[in-house]
Amino acid sequence: MLDFIYYPVSWILWVWHKVFAAIPFLGPDSGWTWALSVVFLVFTLRAILYKPFVKQVRTTRQMQELQPQIKALQKKYAKDRQRQALEMQKLQKEHGFNPLMGCLPVLLQVPVFIGLFHVLRSFNRTGTGFGQLGLTPEQNAQLGNYAFSPEDVQSFLSARLFGAPISSWITQPMASLEAFAPFGGIPTRWEIAAVAVPLMVVAGIATHFNARASVARQSAQAAANPQAAIMNKLALYVFPLGVLVGGPFLPIAVILYWVSNNIWTYGQQHLVFRRIDKEEEEKKAAALARRNENAPKPGARPDKSKKKGTAAAAVSDAGDATVDETGEVSLQKDSAGDADTATSAPKPGATAPKPGSRPKNSKRKRR
Repeated sequence: MLDFIYYPVSWILWVWHKVFAAIPFLGPDSGWTWALSVVFLVFTLRAILYKPFVKQVRTTRQMQELQPQIKALQKKYAKDRQRQALEMQKLQKEHGFNPLMGCLPVLLQVPVFIGLFHVLRSFNRTGTGFGQLGLTPEQNAQLGNYAFSPEDVQSFLSARLFGAPISSWITQPMASLEAFAPFGGIPTRWEIAAVAVPLMVVAGIATHFNARASVARQSAQAAANPQAAIMNKLALYVFPLGVLVGGPFLPIAVILYWVSNNIWTYGQQHLVFRRIDKEEEEKKAAALARRNENAPKPGARPDKSKKKGTAAAAVSDAGDATVDETGEVSLQKDSAGDADTATSAPKPGATAPKPGSRPKNSKRKRR
């Protein structure tokens, strides 16, 4: 049904098993070989999803920056939901914002988790639950599992981590545990719990600290949002508790997947956030440098052309102002006693001076 997911996951796991099986002190049947194969399967898939994760972080930050405008639109069109949706789409388009990129990495990890869970359970098909075939231990050992041959299946059933098969889980039915009888004996539930419970605790703690790092990066406005506050509490406390509650129903290899995934996420978050913070600081420094370049230097004389342009603009706005040859502005006075240099208005019937001619100074000479 979902072979397009199961086969790629099993092939990646198969490649890493061959790599670690070639190490002399490990070997193909070692529990550490299979455990490392699961861990590096996670690292491979997360490396493929690295770019979508970076896009997710950028989208989240962009969402926080647009929160004031989004709230303004919600308030403005509170009674018109259709118009509100249209304006929101317009705002997102203007800023190149794609809400889907915010959840794409998580959505892509879901089928991977399902695929890994199914492939690991298919090493032991002696149960009768969902996805199980109800085979006998002998039949199961002679049947391949996607990319794995029957010999690989027998190797996986033989793999033990501190005495517990990595494909076993705490609540596994006894009929299913009997499949391990020809490959090292049937493990006790205490042996399985001794390995699974510490991994469950580590997985829960890692989930909490990952959520804590994400919440710490949120802006004050985003954290104050009621919906965001609810999601933050779920991520900080409910999800880690869910790992502890669901752990007894998951194979040890799947819990290993969860631990490895959280360790990768924790390191990747710090790396990506540091990189984005550095980029933003460089952008701010570049913008400040451009502003300083455009600003006048200390002690520099003002530009004459700008001054003349300002004077000419003043003349256009004030009809009672004149500009002399040096570019200085002198305002005409209505009262003759205020300024001796003010020119009097032309008498009625007097001929206007020709353009370009100098004004007569006869009155000034008489004085």
